[in-house]
Amino acid sequence: MPNIKIFSGSSHQDLSQKIADRLGLELGKVVTKKFSNQETCVEIGESVRGEDVYIVQSGCGEINDNLMELLIMINACKIASASRVTAVIPCFPYARQDKKDKSRAPISAKLVANMLSVAGADHIITMDLHASQIQGFFDIPVDNLYAEPAVLKWIKENIPEWKNCTIVSPDAGGAKRVTSIADRLNVDFALIHKERKKANEVDRMVLVGDVKDRVAILVDDMADTCGTICHAADKLVSAGATKVYAILTHGIFSGPAISRINNACFEAVVVTNTIPQEDKMKQCPKIQQTCYTYERHPLIQVIDISMILAEAIRRTHNGESVSYLFSHVPL
Repeated sequence: MPNIKIFSGSSHQDLSQKIADRLGLELGKVVTKKFSNQETCVEIGESVRGEDVYIVQSGCGEINDNLMELLIMINACKIASASRVTAVIPCFPYARQDKKDKSRAPISAKLVANMLSVAGADHIITMDLHASQIQGFFDIPVDNLYAEPAVLKWIKENIPEWKNCTIVSPDAGGAKRVTSIADRLNVDFALIHKERKKANEVDRMVLVGDVKDRVAILVDDMADTCGTICHAADKLVSAGATKVYAILTHGIFSGPAISRINNACFEAVVVTNTIPQEDKMKQCPKIQQTCYTYERHPLIQVIDISMILAEAIRRTHNGESVSYLFSHVPL
């Protein structure tokens, strides 16, 4: 692949390395450091003139620092005459602040979109946006990839009784995602209606659908403090579900999340590696990681999505269609 460079931000270098290995490329040389006053400094260590540049940086960890680092890296490449700069952001930062749901609330996702455009990004590749209309906040092309094909593969390979399961959405917002998975597995779906009094706190929940004597698979795009999915799991068990799995694209797991998962009645909590999970897995035996690229450990299973991002980069670079990835996992 000529005229292509891949650089990694400091948020998730393991994923960047997997993407580069998959494409048969070396990661570009970049040095990121902080001055004593905490300003971020980036030095791109090789020529990018006339190159197609991809910068991989996930919205996790120290989110504000990582976002600023991404903006500086985009700008550094742009003013060094890169022909095109694509930001690969597996987990989009501030995606939950996508609407004005109360007076004087900011729409921070739009602000982040503006910042990326002004920094010089020509194209964005992201995964499972919290609200797909965020794509409309940009005036540049945005490819919103889906973890769904990898999730379907995981369900079929790891849940023996998947034909007798119900796919459950823990809130009304995820109904579309859940119906899509249920249709492709040809099983039933259910959803849980929840009411919040304030952010990160659930007031009450109502289950709509039947899970009695079935395996319930909770599917959501994001789990932060895990209050919702742990409440939902209790609700499903009390409604007669035999086993409860949770499959999440972005496992943020902040605050009391890990202790909540350890105390909840999950068979397993499966996440993708859009966010690094090594530390969380040490604290929690239920978070399973599946790496399709490596020999599998029977207990430790994260769905590896590096091949989806790598294939999206390859197709974008070669001017091919990316829509194949919406329904297939690249081999």
